[in-house]
Amino acid sequence: MKKFSGLYSYLIDTGIVSKSEVIKPSLVDFSNLITVHTERYAKAVWTRDLNKKEIRRMGLPWSKSLAVRSRLAVQGTINAGLMALQDGLSGNLAGGTHHSMPDHGEGFCVYNDVAVAIKVLQQSMWVNRVLVVDCDVHQGNGTAYIFQDDPSVFTFSIHGEKNYPFKKPPSNLDVGLLDKTGDKEYHKTLISALDKIQAEFEPDLVFYLGGIDPLETDYFGRLSLTLAGLRERDRMVVEHFPQKEYPLVLLLSGGYAPTLKETVIAHAQMYEVAKEMGF
Repeated sequence: MKKFSGLYSYLIDTGIVSKSEVIKPSLVDFSNLITVHTERYAKAVWTRDLNKKEIRRMGLPWSKSLAVRSRLAVQGTINAGLMALQDGLSGNLAGGTHHSMPDHGEGFCVYNDVAVAIKVLQQSMWVNRVLVVDCDVHQGNGTAYIFQDDPSVFTFSIHGEKNYPFKKPPSNLDVGLLDKTGDKEYHKTLISALDKIQAEFEPDLVFYLGGIDPLETDYFGRLSLTLAGLRERDRMVVEHFPQKEYPLVLLLSGGYAPTLKETVIAHAQMYEVAKEMGF
């Protein structure tokens, strides 16, 4: 997708991020992928041993570049997790593929990078308790399903109630919003949920899926956030966690604005907010 290279160029050109701050990931090892995914599925994506139904369900045509990009994105999220633990805040200029299940991809998501990163960091004893804050307009069904019986991971999703996926495995906290929900109601609901989570769960690391598809201009979102409202959402999350000494990882997740430029600018806001706050 062009938004990945477009976002990188925009962040560098505007000085929000410097080239020296960007670390190119390697391909994630299959040994790490199979902490979450079945060995058969993890390798089938690489070798194109997927049947037509699996490719159709994934929502993306298979290509070697897709397989490469997917493995790079997972390692990027692992790297970002490690860097956040050291620096307080980090990000992956991809990631947030929250619909992917252990044995298949869906909803434009190939591997579940967040789930793999959590498992790898836990197994390496870098973290114990992890919080997933999923603000993509679509509920994070894959992540919710993977961690449904794991008390060490708290999954939170604020999403469009009537939007995809239509079968939503329960997260630890799900907030389904009505169509056309705007800035004021969204912000009020989000901060209430974050306060509730803070009272119940103390994480070692937080993954933030900052999807831009709640925008009113999004092709598939059905909510009505303005660009300024989306920026305020990002500020609320970025301000909430690092100031409480909870390391935070920023991830893109979804977003389908009318133009590439609008998509890039919307995704860049959370990095701009983070820089303004001194990160």
